[in-house]
Amino acid sequence: MDEIRRRLVAERSAALERLESLSGDHDAIVAASLDTNADDEHDPEGATIAFERSQIGALVRQVRGHLAELDAAAARVEEGAYGVCERCGSAIGEARLDALPAARLCIACASSSP
Repeated sequence: MDEIRRRLVAERSAALERLESLSGDHDAIVAASLDTNADDEHDPEGATIAFERSQIGALVRQVRGHLAELDAAAARVEEGAYGVCERCGSAIGEARLDALPAARLCIACASSSP
């Protein structure tokens, strides 16, 4: 279990770094938009500032969701329920946990999820 804890901590650290980077990107976009009065909604040269902010916002939400999943996985480790499918109670395969350490479902249940 120590190896699992280390892996979850490492993934959480990487996710926090990603979140910090995205927050910096968001701040840079906002700062850049304050320095100009350009009409970015009609700029034929590329994406609008609003689109870029929205895109970064979606990535931030994704990282925060991943952090929540990692925290839930760490709690399952402490409870002794890590690696057990929440739906059917079977063991989650080692290969699946290697690929997705925060997995809650075995392959069979994840494949049949709506």
